Amino acid sequence: MLRRLAPQVLGALVRRYGNFDAAEDAVQDALLAAAAQWPDRGRPRNPRGWLIRVASRRLIDQLRSEEARRRREETAAAMTPRDEFESPPPGEGRTPTEDDTLTLLFLCCRAELSPAARIALTLRAVGGLTTAEIARAHLVPEATVAQRISRAKQRIKASAVPFGPPPGEEFAQRLADVLQVLYLMFNEGYTASSGPELLRADLAAEAIRLTRAVRQLLPGDGEVAGLLALMLLTDARRPARTGTDGSLIPLAEQDRARWNREAIAEGVTLVSGALTHSRLGPYQLRAAIAAVHDESARAEDTDWAEILALYGLLIHLAPGPMEHLNHAVAKAMVHGPEAGLALLKELDEDGRLAGHHRLDAVRAHLLEMAGDRPAARAAYARAAGRTLSIPERRYLRARAARLAQ
Repeated sequence: MLRRLAPQVLGALVRRYGNFDAAEDAVQDALLAAAAQWPDRGRPRNPRGWLIRVASRRLIDQLRSEEARRRREETAAAMTPRDEFESPPPGEGRTPTEDDTLTLLFLCCRAELSPAARIALTLRAVGGLTTAEIARAHLVPEATVAQRISRAKQRIKASAVPFGPPPGEEFAQRLADVLQVLYLMFNEGYTASSGPELLRADLAAEAIRLTRAVRQLLPGDGEVAGLLALMLLTDARRPARTGTDGSLIPLAEQDRARWNREAIAEGVTLVSGALTHSRLGPYQLRAAIAAVHDESARAEDTDWAEILALYGLLIHLAPGPMEHLNHAVAKAMVHGPEAGLALLKELDEDGRLAGHHRLDAVRAHLLEMAGDRPAARAAYARAAGRTLSIPERRYLRARAARLAQ
């Protein structure tokens, strides 16, 4: 609940005071206060209003200690009607006129910020990811991400732009970055890059909720529909993705009877409509690949030839390192492991994948398919040593141990 409310509270403070950096600190203080007080005193009837009040008090105290406090308050008051941000008295509900989280999402994707800064700031402010998690998702050093976030906050602060939805001419320009942020947020929720749990279901659910909200704004956009379809088709497998002990179960070994058929049906309908009526885009292709997996009753029934063809289109539209890595797997499934391993040799030269555990994990899998058990065992061990996800590490070590027998 705190993860869901945090961006809404941050949005309310940024809307009222216009100081992104200070508002974020105040929200963190309020969240800490809630975590400390609510277990003993009980959850307030209006948790969102409570957090806004506490965060506002912390922020006001901070602003009053600064020389420019009065000027900032006057600027914020001039930009926005005061009654729009009044917190309700204790016990009273409040129905917001709009989703502050979605507005905050577009604010973080302002045109004056670089694409990399927009994505990093949004994942931090809206997704609640740490700087280290964002760095791993982008395959860049943590210090680089921290610098991007700091500069982005300063640019927003200096611009004094009112908090609200972007004007029509800017909306489409920001949409691509918004979709990429939501995609990365979902990926972190579906496969946590670090920690003891494989899944962060709350983060994945929030990404789906926000994507639905964007789709309501743009019901005819094929890429928005494709992204929502991709999330639904992927999240549908979540019930079968871990064992009772939290261990990772790979796609080929999952009990497909546990997959969420309602989510699959919705996802297939969305991507089918998008592919029929919209210009082809990367999210539609990713969703189409997910649909091929989900519509296969058994792992051995998977139409890998179709998946290989779809990946061929995808790497033409979005030639990223992970897309090439998945393309190598599909190539191996159709033409044999040696064909996939040949593609991995090309990826060894890609600095973005240097030291990444997924490259070693895929190589280990293909070497195992090829019958080279010693090399596969060594690659599994390298992958296990490089991942920060405890469930993934345990799985990779188990694979290596099995090959040692």
